[in-house]
Amino acid sequence: MSLESPTADETSRDGSAAATRAVESGVDRSTDAAPVTAHDLTKRYDGTLVFDGLDLTVSPGEVHCLLGPSGCGKTTLLHLLAGLEEPTSGRVAIDGEPVTGPDYRWGVVFQDPLLYPWLTVRENVEIGPRLRGEEPDDDHVDELLELVGLADVADADTSSLSGGMAQRASLARTLANEPEVLLLDEPFSALDQLTKMELQDELLRVVEELGVTAVFVTLDIDEAVYLGDRVAIMGAIPAGIEHVERIDSETRSRDDEAFLAERARTFERLEAVGLE
Repeated sequence: MSLESPTADETSRDGSAAATRAVESGVDRSTDAAPVTAHDLTKRYDGTLVFDGLDLTVSPGEVHCLLGPSGCGKTTLLHLLAGLEEPTSGRVAIDGEPVTGPDYRWGVVFQDPLLYPWLTVRENVEIGPRLRGEEPDDDHVDELLELVGLADVADADTSSLSGGMAQRASLARTLANEPEVLLLDEPFSALDQLTKMELQDELLRVVEELGVTAVFVTLDIDEAVYLGDRVAIMGAIPAGIEHVERIDSETRSRDDEAFLAERARTFERLEAVGLE
């Protein structure tokens, strides 16, 4: 299903709340963030059509959530944005550049942290630059470990980390490549609720402080509404994106009336497209 791209005014309104708060504080890093676009995107596996003619626009500095049930094509769409899979037809671009394969400039955070068990936490964070033939910047690595709350366990074995700490390390490892875009595939779904909420807050802080664009796949309505500046609701295949909901709450407070109202509206949209 094709969606029209936003107008210039809509793009301005849809810019991330995190970036807005950064502007108010006198620091606007969203100018370095990259836009993400998918145009007339079709994906087919043998005889199965996942979606057809899908359009998506993610503004610089925005957190854009992809929400829908298992099997609706959310992860497939994220993989196409990351260059991990090729579209059957259509195109994907990040910062105007066609995506033809994986690239450190668009970093992926998976549900499983996928840490290297023979390396320490710090060495895991450093691995991206090393694989590109670069010497890691010690100060930058220190900053990232501090940013995700792992400075005190930098030299620990990854086997000693809790699930939440391992996912923090995975995020820091992705950020060490200084990506323009973060693509996150249900990274908190296996965590307990308190850890999940804590990492949601950490992600918003990272997006604000580093000024990156984020596309976040989730099955969780509350998570989508809490994190997202916009939420793209996907229907069962091959419907693709059925509706995009703009989240107006700027407080990011889970007991805020605006947040609760957005949750109710998003749930209604899910029901409208036949999802439970």
